[in-house]
Amino acid sequence: MNSNYYAVIMAGGVGSRFWPVSTPEFPKQFHDMLGSGETLIQKTFSRLSQLIPKENILVLTHEKYNDIVMEQLPSVSQEQIILEPAMRNTAPCILYASMKIQKMNPNALMVVAPSDHWIEDEMQFVANLQRAFDVCERENILMTLGILPTYPNTGFGYIEFDKLDSRQVKEVVQFREKPDYVTARKFIQSRHFLWNSGIFVWSVRAILEAFTKFQPSMIAQFNSGIETYNTKGEQDFINTFYPEVDSISIDYAVMEKAKNVFVLPATFDWNDLGTWGSLYDKLPKDGDDNAIVNAKVFSENATNNIIRTEPGKTVVVDGLDDYIIVDRKDVLLIYPKKKEQDIKVVSQRVVDEQ
Repeated sequence: MNSNYYAVIMAGGVGSRFWPVSTPEFPKQFHDMLGSGETLIQKTFSRLSQLIPKENILVLTHEKYNDIVMEQLPSVSQEQIILEPAMRNTAPCILYASMKIQKMNPNALMVVAPSDHWIEDEMQFVANLQRAFDVCERENILMTLGILPTYPNTGFGYIEFDKLDSRQVKEVVQFREKPDYVTARKFIQSRHFLWNSGIFVWSVRAILEAFTKFQPSMIAQFNSGIETYNTKGEQDFINTFYPEVDSISIDYAVMEKAKNVFVLPATFDWNDLGTWGSLYDKLPKDGDDNAIVNAKVFSENATNNIIRTEPGKTVVVDGLDDYIIVDRKDVLLIYPKKKEQDIKVVSQRVVDEQ
């Protein structure tokens, strides 16, 4: 394996739309959401380690999840876990990880990947990632992997690329926010839009140049403690100043400002697994189009539901169509799938009233 290849797994999110399984104490990336025998972060680590040396894979997470990461990824050392004392969106943590990697290896090429996505055909994923590394090794560019849209999804961001660009790697025209349904249909029909996967590839040199240009105050903050990175004094420095850093996404901070941004249309199936409905789409179904995880289900006039329980529980369902049914410890959720975006609000209300 190439010792210049590095990965940063983003594993600090809460996944509130997967409540009651995903909670702030134990979020979705640490659950076996697909019933496959592996948690989402375990699948992500395994997928990346097909191309990247295991010792070069860093896990970026909140400090309260450190013990869970250590338990679920036993081959990862404590030095490979980057701990945030506060959640500050994606730009600060990517900058922090990039500066640590630069001190390890100035010639590093790195991929930043979420810990909780579903990817089928891992051979194609590895081939696409290799292609992206090859391009970023030759050229001073920032790259993202885009997903060919299969329907007008309003829950994803989109990437518009130059429709006249005949190269395999396309120049990005602009990033577009989550659209309404009519706009999403127009994106699909135009044939020069891709879903934004949130997977980024670049050389450590290119991304730090971009931060220097577009976020000079932020990089100055991180530079003030650079002598502590990868030493015993690093965490004390980070704990002191990190909570004061601006909370901003990598898209707003860098990607939407830079002119050297390119996208590789991916050839693997992908889903961000952001909601119960998106999980339903990727799970196998029974004869009534119910997706079942762990449970033993007896159903009558029940179709298009997702049913998830603790292993071994028997569930009897009659007369429900297109519902989310989730049993987790002391919470039972029975909720219309079409209102799944409201689960985040409902879960907060439940917490507030307890």
